[in-house]
Amino acid sequence: MTTSGRIQVLRAADRPATPWLNGGGVTREVAGSPAGAGPTAFDWRVSLADVASAGPFSEFPGIDRVITLVDGDGMALTVDGTAHRIDAPFRPFAFPGDAATDCRLLGGPVVDFNVMTRRGRTTAGLVLATEAAPVDVPAGATVLVLCLTGSATLAGTALARFDAALLDGGSPDGPDRHESPGPYELRPDGVTAVVTFGPAA
Repeated sequence: MTTSGRIQVLRAADRPATPWLNGGGVTREVAGSPAGAGPTAFDWRVSLADVASAGPFSEFPGIDRVITLVDGDGMALTVDGTAHRIDAPFRPFAFPGDAATDCRLLGGPVVDFNVMTRRGRTTAGLVLATEAAPVDVPAGATVLVLCLTGSATLAGTALARFDAALLDGGSPDGPDRHESPGPYELRPDGVTAVVTFGPAA
């Protein structure tokens, strides 16, 4: 992890892999809040998962999930008895984390990008950027920028594939309140995810 001004850089090479309980793959947590909250006590969490075989997803009570296919032929998900085909890359699919969810691979292993938020406490907005654009950081929000393919630069900071950067807008009312330092200029060479986390209304 490195820091450049207000940009906290999270390098893919520093990210440990955690095996799933069912042995069907591994997860690499990119970032979460509060820091050190672990897999059950977070307000929000972002991860990349290598799915190697079919099996059930872990249930996350009170959590909303968005899953995006990054690599591979895709998955057939059954969410509370309803079938969904996740076979097109970079098309986010939202579903409740507390739903009974089963996964069947359509081909070989896949890599997916996960965004999870605690329902009623945190919301997330997800944009998949392929062209240069400004990234604004509203007061009271946190923005995560994650390079999914190729490379990217964020305000001159280079991001390789699966590198990420955190931008913190501070508290809108507390002593750390500040005007947004942005916008930050994002220049993706490929696909880069921009996730904005804020308090639920």
